[in-house]
Amino acid sequence: MFTRFHVGPMLAAASVALAVSSTAAAKPFKGGELYSSQSYLHGRMEVRMRMARGSGILSTFFTYKNGSEESGAFWEEIDIEVFGKENARVWQTNIITGSGTRQTDEAEHTESVSLADGYHTYALEWTPDYVAWSIDGREVRRITGGQVASLRNPQSLRFNLWSSDAVEWVGPFEESALPQHQYVNWIKYYRYNNGAFELDWQDDFDSLDTGRWGKADWTFDGNRVDFDPQNVTVKDGTLVLSLTREGQTGFTGAVPRDEGTEPGTGAGGAGATTSSSSSGGGAGGEGAATTSSGGGAGGDGAATTSSGSGAGGEGAATTSSGGGGAPSDGGVGGGATTDEASGDGCGCVAAGASTTTSSWAAALALGLSALAMRRRRTRG
Repeated sequence: MFTRFHVGPMLAAASVALAVSSTAAAKPFKGGELYSSQSYLHGRMEVRMRMARGSGILSTFFTYKNGSEESGAFWEEIDIEVFGKENARVWQTNIITGSGTRQTDEAEHTESVSLADGYHTYALEWTPDYVAWSIDGREVRRITGGQVASLRNPQSLRFNLWSSDAVEWVGPFEESALPQHQYVNWIKYYRYNNGAFELDWQDDFDSLDTGRWGKADWTFDGNRVDFDPQNVTVKDGTLVLSLTREGQTGFTGAVPRDEGTEPGTGAGGAGATTSSSSSGGGAGGEGAATTSSGGGAGGDGAATTSSGSGAGGEGAATTSSGGGGAPSDGGVGGGATTDEASGDGCGCVAAGASTTTSSWAAALALGLSALAMRRRRTRG
């Protein structure tokens, strides 16, 4: 086994990518990362998550074009990141693209409640025309044109829980907060088909589908943790990513109950349809229809005729539960900038903020011969 490191720019200096064997010293903290074995081009990803709390800690869901970190490759990535600092009330949305010089468009969003105190439904919509992010059915950001047109290739789906050493970005590391955990009740993937989203598959994490998912066993420079497969567990129908000290890996506690929805329910996008015959279908948005048996509230133009728990909306008609309110207008922040470093860096600027350097490297090993390095972000 190899440990994957990526060395990114420090204080806007040039970066050099390194692959270092497992003889490198182990880090004193361990995190967890789960990645999909398949990549997807466009679609709507919905994830029901409860995030970790603690300064210096990041809970994420993101999409990533495997091999983006290779020399000469074009980088493609879309992110949802929740900061553990400030009582886990702030989260960030990003698009990262480019070859050599990378362009990053990012924004921060502040919630009225802690995202570590309960489960919330995060959604990422990616089409040829736009990328949009939402939380609990409320759209917070939408990008059209520009970088969206550069997202041309299928991307893997990933979750991770880690700690950055970029204090100015994530805050000083709160070691006393450990152990911390990120809980994922379910994930749904809707394929994009002629302007509509259709439910392709859903994972309720009753067990870990090793045909669909892999556990990371690498690290990268700028990350305080090694990703340890023992910090990716499934318990009580929930995926648990853990951040622990070395020698204390794994999860043995009680999984917090998801009070908002039962496993397998969630909000669908406008025009979304589902065709899955499995239980736990996604709730549709405006004009949505579903043939699955999950619960959820119906949106405008939808209804339910099944014995499921979904409540039908005005003029409704579906064979199961539909639902999901129409997104409201959300704030769009952040601006595009470029990272002039010759390595794998990517610059990030928020609206009204001074220019800093933000760099990622990404890692993925899908076979014995595969070596890809995960991201790294440095603020200077």
